[in-house]
Amino acid sequence: MSDKDFIILGQNIKKSKGAILEMDVAKLHTRNSLRIPVIVERGAHDGPVLLLLGGVHGDESNGVGIVRDIIRKKYNKPKRGTIICIPVFNVFGYLNQCREFPDGRDLNRMFPGSASGSLASQFAHKFTKEIAPLVDYVIDFHTGGAGRENFANVRCVFEEKDSFDLAKDFGAPFIVNSAYIPKSIRNAIHHLGKTILLFEGGKSLDLDQSVIDCGVQGALNIMRRLEMQDGDVIVEQEPVFVQSSKWLRAPFSGMFQSMVKNGSKVKHKTIIGKISDPFGEFEKNMYAPFDCHIFGLNTAPIVYKGDAIFHVSVK
Repeated sequence: MSDKDFIILGQNIKKSKGAILEMDVAKLHTRNSLRIPVIVERGAHDGPVLLLLGGVHGDESNGVGIVRDIIRKKYNKPKRGTIICIPVFNVFGYLNQCREFPDGRDLNRMFPGSASGSLASQFAHKFTKEIAPLVDYVIDFHTGGAGRENFANVRCVFEEKDSFDLAKDFGAPFIVNSAYIPKSIRNAIHHLGKTILLFEGGKSLDLDQSVIDCGVQGALNIMRRLEMQDGDVIVEQEPVFVQSSKWLRAPFSGMFQSMVKNGSKVKHKTIIGKISDPFGEFEKNMYAPFDCHIFGLNTAPIVYKGDAIFHVSVK
């Protein structure tokens, strides 16, 4: 898109300038307005518009930490193009340290939203109308939920060359083939004809510096590939490509102990976990059903039969 005029939330951002704007979300019960900070930096030359998004779920602290560090290191000040940072997208959830909006809905299942819908739907609609059309590329930072820890990975559709190439440039240890989920922000961005990558790393309500560092370097790599920043793309290791995956579920209820580290490659019939009762009467092993990589792990000490335990690659 042309950068001669870049108007966002009613303000024209001039070349080599930046602004901290606010997007109105809703009125609180106290009649105070709740606003989301939107940090915009524009380079000296025309170029693409990149959106970096954290905290779509309020308990996903690593995503917030990634966007924070990008701002702190001033990587969000591009040589060309424009970078928009929204460190805390779901302010409601972030304040309450929970995934959901105050109306109990998952914001990431409300897009593109409706001006007359629920609170979450209205917010999704506002973003879809006022910010999403302005961007060319999006990196959406997430973590595992419900006690699950994701090994750092970036997700895209392998058949889409642009996003697949960017995923390889990102430099995460795993690249996962992932279909678009209806009503997700990723699906809404895709339907607008934009390119979006989804990063997953760590678990909710936790700050993992190794995950944050991976996300920051990945975003910087994308900026360099798009010629928004100077320097070479740095990919330290060949990624594992996960064409398809599945969750291995607990065959019993009980106390759970993982016998392998997240991110590991395991062989068929390797003991990967143990489930026991608290009375010392039984202990059952979980075995790898085939050769696979583990890139998601349930960290709960107690599980029920059928709970998702290991997220693994499938041949």
